[in-house]
Amino acid sequence: MPSEKITFTNSLGYGLSARIDWPLSQGPHPFALFAHVFTGNKNIKSARHISRALTLNGIAVMRFDFTGLGESEGAFADSNFTSNVDDLLSAAEYLKENHQAPAIIIGHSLGGAASIFAGSKIESINAIVTIGAPSYPEHVTHLLKDSIEDIEKKGSARVSIGGRTFEIKKQFLDDLKAQNHIEIIKNLEKAILVMHSPQDRIVLIDNAANIYKLAKHPKSFITLDGADHMLTSKDDAFYAGQVISSWVKRYVDFPEKEKLTTDQQVVVKLDDEDNYTLMLFDEIPLQRTDDEQDDIKKATQLQADWLSELITKEPKFWFWVHRRFKSEYPEIYK
Repeated sequence: MPSEKITFTNSLGYGLSARIDWPLSQGPHPFALFAHVFTGNKNIKSARHISRALTLNGIAVMRFDFTGLGESEGAFADSNFTSNVDDLLSAAEYLKENHQAPAIIIGHSLGGAASIFAGSKIESINAIVTIGAPSYPEHVTHLLKDSIEDIEKKGSARVSIGGRTFEIKKQFLDDLKAQNHIEIIKNLEKAILVMHSPQDRIVLIDNAANIYKLAKHPKSFITLDGADHMLTSKDDAFYAGQVISSWVKRYVDFPEKEKLTTDQQVVVKLDDEDNYTLMLFDEIPLQRTDDEQDDIKKATQLQADWLSELITKEPKFWFWVHRRFKSEYPEIYK
């Protein structure tokens, strides 16, 4: 999928790092906002695989790093749940001003809770998707349980989360306690899809049941059976993206696209995993005679000769696409 790296400014003036993943198909496209997991970033594998599934189905995706995380400016210690919601609002405003307002918002884990809050405030959002999300933001404090007393007494503490150390301040805990999640979910006037794994050991599936019970219709629940909380399996993440792509079509308009036509020969060359080059060639001249079968043979041979010349110039792309030569040239498929 083509991916564009951009930076936008949040309400505090910090530059937040983002990527817009574009479908290969002709625009315009509906846009989705993606909110990553607590202390994560926009480039975690699950986010990329979900985004790829969405782009393959004609949905453009903007994923970004929350304040103080990944490549974004600001201090994580000064951020909180409210600032995460504000970052999502700023991202939506960027899309509205530079492309088109997002119609879909997707959040993973605590990003799912933030997506519910932000989705309730963004007028253009028609569909909200949560993946392994807690039903109340304060749930995240179970990751801090050994440090909460220190945070409350001293005002902050260094906490290890996912093998990395973060400074958590008391303001973060106070902000979580102040969130009125029940009223937000109960009054949500948007379609919502709740996705959760029964095997999730970080955020138990009871959270999904609570969100579903509180939310109004239209609402849907999809089990991600066998998946872990982080959707570390590519198949699980891609499946989630495919299901989301199908579900949103009931609630989001997909503009009809004008069919592309050309008299030229068209070839797509893969430059790397995320980029490609579209090459246009002159039309192959054909002669028409009274012998139709002979004309077909000659035309076929001309096309075969043209394609052979392309393959000879850059055979690795042909080998990679077809994979039929993997036993003879294993080094190409590493």
